[in-house]
Amino acid sequence: MLSQNIDIDLAFHECLDEKLLKIIDSNTQKLLISPQPWIVYFTKWIKVFHHNKKLNCPSLVRQTTSFSIGLQFTDDSHIALINKRWRNKDCSTDVLSFPAIDNHFSMQPDPALELGDIIVSAETAQRQSKDQNHNLDRELTWLVCHGFLHLLGWDHLHSTSLKKMLDFQDKLLKVNTDFAINPLSCKDKL
Repeated sequence: MLSQNIDIDLAFHECLDEKLLKIIDSNTQKLLISPQPWIVYFTKWIKVFHHNKKLNCPSLVRQTTSFSIGLQFTDDSHIALINKRWRNKDCSTDVLSFPAIDNHFSMQPDPALELGDIIVSAETAQRQSKDQNHNLDRELTWLVCHGFLHLLGWDHLHSTSLKKMLDFQDKLLKVNTDFAINPLSCKDKL
């Protein structure tokens, strides 16, 4: 088993929407302007994959302790431009993921394994949090977790795979609190 020390090199692009930042609480502001909470989340989530060999992810993820991830918070107009350019979809969306590896990727990381990039529209996240009747920090974490699973090869091409992914995503989000208590107990829950 790998060491518990996970190193995350996070290329972080904070939310620049001053209007949004003024109306949210300080904990949610930290999620939008600071890389530190995300480094903690990614570390916990990767440890879950290290501890549970049954979970779908590229084998290099389990063999590596140093990772590089990109995370950007933006607005609807910018994410729509990215969506049109890279996915040929002329609309905004809540989250985009651009994986850098797959199950066939076998090059050893040097110095870190590049997982890819996650882009989240904070504007859409705010609307969705109101629609779902939960707070913005939960929505942001949910969207980033969803993007993270896409970086590890998870997908939802049909309703069965969507349900499986969303169910696991909810369990992975629960790890944010459970993992600090007992990381190995999470292996059995997932």
